[in-house]
Amino acid sequence: MARIVHGPPFAAVVFDCDSTLSSIEGIEELTAEHPEISALTAEAMAGRVPLEEVYGRRLELAGPLAADMERIARRYEATAIAGAAELIAALHHLGKRVEIVSGGLLPAVRPFGVQLGVPAAGIHAVDVEFDTSGAYVDYDRGSPLARAGGKRELLAERFPAGDVVLVGDGATDLEAKDACARFIAFTAVERRPDVVEGADVEVSQADHAALLPHLVSAEEVEVLRAAPGGRFEGLLARLEGEQP
Repeated sequence: MARIVHGPPFAAVVFDCDSTLSSIEGIEELTAEHPEISALTAEAMAGRVPLEEVYGRRLELAGPLAADMERIARRYEATAIAGAAELIAALHHLGKRVEIVSGGLLPAVRPFGVQLGVPAAGIHAVDVEFDTSGAYVDYDRGSPLARAGGKRELLAERFPAGDVVLVGDGATDLEAKDACARFIAFTAVERRPDVVEGADVEVSQADHAALLPHLVSAEEVEVLRAAPGGRFEGLLARLEGEQP
């Protein structure tokens, strides 16, 4: 199906996790500044090498433990981008479907996403297997999110009408553009020129309030203004001067 590009409103909003909802790359938290892991991540996110060529290698180098997953989830929470939970609550208030599609590790991404308010069933990442002692065994080699083009496949499957906007920062997000009505390059953490060039919109502010005009219509902003108890006043106040 040909891509149908349009602005808000959208039926659904999908977020990447690493460097989008959080300012870290979770897999890099497994080791203390491991130069090869950082280099492999940079190559894959810039689109210079296919993700599947580096995914398993990074995990082999890191040798994660089951206990590391909880630690990374806490790091995600501690480094969450300002306004992320507020924005997700606002999108839910408007009746939108909100999901996370990430090449990160599911046992770490899922609790972070749930903490932000995303339903567990809508959080997609790469699962990993540990033995009874908690040592790393393998990752889900069948996951589309561990290979190039996998995000596009998953989005096309979950949102066949294409009425979805994707917010992300890397080459794997850009690859999914054709399955979306709008692709927003979030560059507050990492700015990759090729991703920005291919995006429909760039948002560089380190506050998810800046995403709101690109995700919802002017009419929907008014619905948020009318929310009981001024629930979204803080989020909307930070939009002063922005135009939907």
